[in-house]
Amino acid sequence: MIYSSDTFYIESLKFDDALNLNKLLVLNTERFKLYLPKTLSENRTLESTKAYILKRNELMFSKIEYTFTIKDKTSNGIAGLIILKAIDWDKKKGEFAYCIGKSFEDRGWMTEAIKGASKFCFQELKLEKLQIISHKNNLASIKVAEKSNFVWIKTLKNEFTSTGQSPIDMELYELKA
Repeated sequence: MIYSSDTFYIESLKFDDALNLNKLLVLNTERFKLYLPKTLSENRTLESTKAYILKRNELMFSKIEYTFTIKDKTSNGIAGLIILKAIDWDKKKGEFAYCIGKSFEDRGWMTEAIKGASKFCFQELKLEKLQIISHKNNLASIKVAEKSNFVWIKTLKNEFTSTGQSPIDMELYELKA
């Protein structure tokens, strides 16, 4: 476990999470489809979710990418995900991607989770810079970045292309250790 609050905890994605992860992603497909198309496409069925988890665990073992679950303490169900990706060990930096299910939004969990995950990344992984890249219209994500003390750096032109869409500009936020 990398973080725990009164209402939720964060831990590494486990094989036993397959059913709960698939349920989260299927129930929130419309909510996540624009900014998490790859994650959704890899989790269409329970079997594909199991394969996704095995792949994520290999990436974590190889220190390429870390996938964490945000779990509700009451039900132990998965409320959301935090993915530490684009890790550059030489430059000691990484990028967060995250999502939370509709039924868990507006509780402040994601902001608290990003703060907890940031502390883990700085203290345990010895990273020195974390990034969040978000679209300017994704107000909830920008709010999380700002409330988690990330600072806007610049607009990245044509940074992201969602499935079947044209490239869009994204906003870069950073937090230094």
